[in-house]
Amino acid sequence: MAQISPKLLIPDSFQVSRDDITGQLGLIWELIKTPLIVPLLKLGVYVCLAMSLMLFMERVYMGIVIILVKLFWKKPDKRYKYEPIQDDEELGTSNFPVVLVQIPMFNEKEVYKISIGAACGLSWPADRLVIQVLDDSTDPAIKLLVEQECQRWASKGVNVTYQIRENRTGYKAGALKEGLKRSYVKHCEYVAIIDADFRPDPDFLRRSIPFLVHNPDIALVQARWRFVNADECLLTRMQEMSLDYHFTVEQEVGSATHAFFGFNGTAGIWRIAAINEAGGWKDRTTVEDMDLAVRASLRGWKFVYLGDLQVKSELPSTFKAFRFQQHRWSCGPANLFRKMVWEIIQNKKVKFWKKVYVIYSFFFVRKIIAHMVTFSFYCVVLPLTILVPEVKVPIWGAVYIPSVITILNSVGTPRSIHLLFYWILFENVMSLHRTKATLIGLLEAGRANEWVVTEKLGDAVKKAAEAAKNKTNAKAPRRFRFKFTDRLNTLELGFAAFLFLCGCYDFVHGKNNYFVYLFLQTITFFITGIGYVGTII
Repeated sequence: MAQISPKLLIPDSFQVSRDDITGQLGLIWELIKTPLIVPLLKLGVYVCLAMSLMLFMERVYMGIVIILVKLFWKKPDKRYKYEPIQDDEELGTSNFPVVLVQIPMFNEKEVYKISIGAACGLSWPADRLVIQVLDDSTDPAIKLLVEQECQRWASKGVNVTYQIRENRTGYKAGALKEGLKRSYVKHCEYVAIIDADFRPDPDFLRRSIPFLVHNPDIALVQARWRFVNADECLLTRMQEMSLDYHFTVEQEVGSATHAFFGFNGTAGIWRIAAINEAGGWKDRTTVEDMDLAVRASLRGWKFVYLGDLQVKSELPSTFKAFRFQQHRWSCGPANLFRKMVWEIIQNKKVKFWKKVYVIYSFFFVRKIIAHMVTFSFYCVVLPLTILVPEVKVPIWGAVYIPSVITILNSVGTPRSIHLLFYWILFENVMSLHRTKATLIGLLEAGRANEWVVTEKLGDAVKKAAEAAKNKTNAKAPRRFRFKFTDRLNTLELGFAAFLFLCGCYDFVHGKNNYFVYLFLQTITFFITGIGYVGTII
């Protein structure tokens, strides 16, 4: 049988040289560019400009209000009735309310002693304090260590109880809900929630509880986080810059203007009656803290943020842990917005402007628009306009508005102002994951309810460094080996390649000099893509 040539199977019109194929692809591009690509890209530019203006106006509004708050608003202890609870020899400790401290944890080997020790060291009458360690650990060795630590403090006369469950249903929300059902906490009026890596100062309760005691309409007192490892690496410095704006501006403004803000999940004290009235803890999203705060606010309860009451905590210092945390923090609010927006609209107990604030400012702009515009505009649409010169982006949208937004975001951390440019590049990278997580939450897709506990290292890194410096040991410290491919992040590497190609094209053919930004953004995507960000264990 005669051998059939491959050419016989291909029509003559397609049997062309490589140059002809390139020419035909170019012809196809020109044919679809004008009627299809240009209109779609123009639409993308208009949408991104609209989102940028929304974010810009929200940031300017927040900036104006925080200036007014700092200059003219009364401090919380002047806005609300506040009187420290004093020790009384005649009444004994009966004038102190009974407070429950809940410490939820999951395989927290490096930090479990920190929170338990801090809770047991709180300056509060021992017979008016109940400490509950809610351990959902799956590692038997860690569970034993946590239980032994509780027993050690109990032997000193501290009322601390070690509590476990048969399963992790509901994750953190399930653990907190289960803890409130215990008979020995029924007489408690307030509950302080402290995550495993948090360490409140001894006067934490004495400075916060009076707001709840003397103001029956207040449901929550939230303290500010202070990061003990902010200088550990560049990753933790970037996180500090983002979170300081959240505390310095967003929470302060929400507390002063609407007595509402999102509970941060820890370093806060709740009135247990308010939790029950709001329907208790729910595990329908990965932001059970925000869920409870919104439901309590819709029932008329007020929240107080105390910026000068600071609780030490730890930032995730590995990129893997940070990515999981950001997925949960971005996906959860979007998913909660999907589930609660109609309930907020229909609510009769709160004022119209508070509804507008919660729906538009708190949820829509900060939790959805802020993530999407950063990624879609600066990592997708702007680079694509370089390949399609018929589509122009006005300089006010590409440069001026982002510059103002960035400067306003930096007010929370003046000491890191010199890192501002790199913070922008890193936030653009993280916007990729936040946008992805936001869409998953809005669409309630596969990973909408994924809960991965943020890994904390405690003093492990410091101890490892000290051990490495110690040359007196006979044996050299064991070195952990891992594959380079384990650190690769293909999504970041893919965008690094895309932005590099766009930068090269702009360098050769462009007129706006966007290639400077694109090459710097490419480097940032590439560094995160190969995993050289944060602490490497």
